[in-house]
Amino acid sequence: MGLSFLKLVSLLPYSVVVSFGHGLGYIASHAPGDRNKVVKTNLRLCFPDLSNHEIDRLAKRHWRLLGRSIAEKSIIWHGSIKKLSEMIEVKSAVDLSSRKPRILVNMHFTGIEGSIILSALAKGNNWPRTSGFFQRMKNPFFNQKIIDWRNRFGGNSIDRQGNSIEIIREIRKGSFIIIAPDIDLGLKDSEFVPFFGIQTNTITAISRLAKITGAEVCLMTTTLKKDESGYLCEIYEPLENFPGADTKADTARLNQYFEKAIRLRPAEYYWVHKRFKNRPAGEANPY
Repeated sequence: MGLSFLKLVSLLPYSVVVSFGHGLGYIASHAPGDRNKVVKTNLRLCFPDLSNHEIDRLAKRHWRLLGRSIAEKSIIWHGSIKKLSEMIEVKSAVDLSSRKPRILVNMHFTGIEGSIILSALAKGNNWPRTSGFFQRMKNPFFNQKIIDWRNRFGGNSIDRQGNSIEIIREIRKGSFIIIAPDIDLGLKDSEFVPFFGIQTNTITAISRLAKITGAEVCLMTTTLKKDESGYLCEIYEPLENFPGADTKADTARLNQYFEKAIRLRPAEYYWVHKRFKNRPAGEANPY
C-alpha cells in the first residue's frame, strides 16, 4: 500500500507534491516523539546563541522542508527523467564528461539525493555512471527497494560494509563517486574532529580514498532555489592540497566546509540524525 501511494503521489503536479510535503512536515513538527527532541537538541548544540523561540521556529522550518523532501522522493523514485530535470538544475565548475578520477563530497541537506540527480541526467549529457556508498537498512524488503530506485537510471549503489575495493575500482574508472561523510556511522575508520565547535565522530573515508586513488575531491551541494521552485545542484572546483599528509586534519577541514554551507541555510540541514551520539571518552550522549 505504501509503495502504491508513493507512485500515486509521483503523478501529481509538482506544486501539489510540494504542498503535500509541507503538510507532512507540519504534522511531524507537532507530533510528540524522539526525533523532534533530536532536532532541537542538535540546533541548541550548534546554535547556542539562539533563544528557545528562535530554536522552535527553526525546527518548524526544518520539518517543513524535510516533509517536502519526503514527498518529493515519490518523484525521485518513480518520476521520469523529464520530470526530474524540471525539478533540478546542475551547475558544475568542472567538466563532468571527463573520466578523471574524482570524488564528489556531498552533505545531508534535506533536498534531492545527488547520486540520483546525476544518474538521471547522465545519459543526455554524456556523463559517466554514478556510484556511491549506501547504508544497509534493517528491513531487507525496503533495503532492496532503495537500491533499485537509486539504480534505476544506471547508477551503482555500493554497500559501505566491506566493499572498499569496488569503490576504489569505480573511482579509477572515472565514474561519478558521491560520498556524504557528515553522518555518525560508528567509531570504526572515524576521528573526532570539530563541527560547530563540538568534537564530532566523523568518517575519514574521503581522505583515505583520495590518497589511494589520486582522485581530485570536489564539494557538492543540493539546495533549494531562492524561489523554492526546485533545487540547484552545484559542484565546485577541486579542493587545493587535498588530501594532505594528515587524515584527521583533512577530515576536520571538510567539516568546516560543511559548517560554512549549513550556516547559510540552517533549516535545510538533516537535523533529525543523531550527529553527536558517539562521544569522546568521559562525555555523555546528549540524546
